[in-house]
Amino acid sequence: MKLLRILSLVFIFNLLLGLIGDVYLKRPLPNLIKIETRAMEALHYCKEKGYNTSFCILIDLSIHSGLNRLFLWNYSANRVEYECLVSHGCGGNKWASDESRDTPKFSNNGGTHCSSLGKYRVGARGYSQWGININYLLYGLESSNSNAIARTIVFHSWSMIPNGEIFPIGCPEGWGCPAVSNSSMTFIDNRLKGSKKPVLMWIYN
Repeated sequence: MKLLRILSLVFIFNLLLGLIGDVYLKRPLPNLIKIETRAMEALHYCKEKGYNTSFCILIDLSIHSGLNRLFLWNYSANRVEYECLVSHGCGGNKWASDESRDTPKFSNNGGTHCSSLGKYRVGARGYSQWGININYLLYGLESSNSNAIARTIVFHSWSMIPNGEIFPIGCPEGWGCPAVSNSSMTFIDNRLKGSKKPVLMWIYN
């Protein structure tokens, strides 16, 4: 009887180990070339427009939402200085679900609850009812995100978002704002509020 119990435990352990290994093997790796290419394109834009050229914020929504996909690129070090989870809009799905974790829909229209792709100027720091009670206005700079202010699309934190990667589970989905964990917002806020020039945020897929 004791031997049977031990064998059962070993079987369950091996099964769990196999499932964890399967998830790990299927976990997509970040495309570092894509991140760096976008960072260099963003630098050219920042120089041209008089934006901050020490760092920018890149958000790649082609990445599964349970993986880090917000990248704070440091131009002095020429590398990703910080990365974290970030939410996208739920669209027609249930708020706070992860139904579109790897298939987000995009729209510039009000009421769609979708994220909008494109470059944004990070605007004024203000009060938020979410997370650590800080948000930043986002001004859409392209036709694909020109309604950001009208739609009240802001950068803020959200207590439901974990600090670490949760793949294959996805990040909770909101109404279109790029939202990060409280811890991540604390770090990024320190960088943003210290900037004397406008900071570029670029959301792409």
